[in-house]
Amino acid sequence: MNAEAIETDSMVNSVLVGSERITPSDSEEVRQLVLSVDDPAFRVSPGQNIGVVVAGDSAFGKVQHVRRYSVTEVNPLDDGEAVGMTILVKRCFYLDEVSGERYPGMASNFLCDARPGQTVQLVGPFKNPFSLPQDRSANLLLIGSGTGIAPFRTMIQQAYRNGVDWQGDIRLFYGARTGMESLYRNQEGSDLAHYYDKQTFEAFDKVASRPLSDERDALEESLSAHVDAAWELLNRPNTYVYLSGLHKAAEITERVFVERAGGAEAWSALKARLIEEGRWQELLYG
Repeated sequence: MNAEAIETDSMVNSVLVGSERITPSDSEEVRQLVLSVDDPAFRVSPGQNIGVVVAGDSAFGKVQHVRRYSVTEVNPLDDGEAVGMTILVKRCFYLDEVSGERYPGMASNFLCDARPGQTVQLVGPFKNPFSLPQDRSANLLLIGSGTGIAPFRTMIQQAYRNGVDWQGDIRLFYGARTGMESLYRNQEGSDLAHYYDKQTFEAFDKVASRPLSDERDALEESLSAHVDAAWELLNRPNTYVYLSGLHKAAEITERVFVERAGGAEAWSALKARLIEEGRWQELLYG
């Protein structure tokens, strides 16, 4: 999410209690961070978002910058008086399309450089952008790229929590720049293999195959290679679609499905029906 206006009195202080890199040193940096909030009024659940507040670029009139992150886990800390919120952060950089200069992402670099004991200002929490259907026989089509698939981790865990099988099919299509960025299963110590039912869950992953390609290219390869499986699920009357990641992920999804539908008109009609029936949700940013 881009910068947004906030009220100063809505902020709460958290303390970074853990920061662990979960990708190899020769790949893109993705870290697992644990933030502690010792405030009884602050309540957060897995799947919700918290906004991290960092100093903005005052030269452009942005005193503060806010970036939202999905909370993947909430667990009591050793002191018993506070809870730890786990988020996943990828160190990001952006290229100026005009000058070609490379700039660090404000929030991601602040968080990746932070050390335990450091104060991190938060706003929120914000409700989970995605909600599971009440019908456990519903099918879920999850499409995302890079760290945009973080909300799907919580959804999949919820679907298979306590050994109660989700009866519908769950299909995850995602692209990653590197193999270790496949966060849904590669986060150390929290592999979703402990949760999902292999009879109903399947992931179609793709790692970027070209030196200068990225997770968006990988997502397109993943969808294109398995478009028939996605299309079959899309056309079932009880399938719910969830799209998460950069706006480019939406453009890729549109392009692949327009081609599979045989034209923009046919795809637009199907998508409109999914939206009208409340079976299409998306969380896009950047």
